[in-house]
Amino acid sequence: MRSVHVAVELSGTSPAEGYDQVRQFARYPELAPVVRAVTIHEIDDDKETSDWEVYFRNGILRWTESDHFDPDKLSIDFTQLDGDFDSFEGTWRIDSSDKGCVVDFRADFDFGIPSLAGILDPVAERVIKETIARVVIGLFGGNGTVVGDEALAQAVALPPAEIQLAGAPVE
Repeated sequence: MRSVHVAVELSGTSPAEGYDQVRQFARYPELAPVVRAVTIHEIDDDKETSDWEVYFRNGILRWTESDHFDPDKLSIDFTQLDGDFDSFEGTWRIDSSDKGCVVDFRADFDFGIPSLAGILDPVAERVIKETIARVVIGLFGGNGTVVGDEALAQAVALPPAEIQLAGAPVE
């Protein structure tokens, strides 16, 4: 099982505002070229399922997840219900900071193919981290700074036209 962690600080954004934006998964395809589609199936105010399609290597990674929203804790827990991962689960948490708020994303994933883990897992980790950072920064109009990961901060500082994420079309 591989773990990923991304933290983005948003200046001038309250934790409640951060939470309200992050939970808008349907907007993610417009913010990151690697996210092909997200379809939301609302169950109630605090629970939904979402279908995801993400460009990965030379194909498309698909999964359906259960999303549980906790507005009191400003957190979102998700677990894959079906899809290309053997397992994929994690948490979004929005905390206050001196400047505004920090969006903290953590996830664990496993493709369930031990013989390919050395090849697939590092690529998937990079794609997940870059996608999450780009989406969060995009949700807030470019106002965001990656915290604690200098390589990731440099990668997302490049304009999308200068990079190609795992086979995603670059416009």
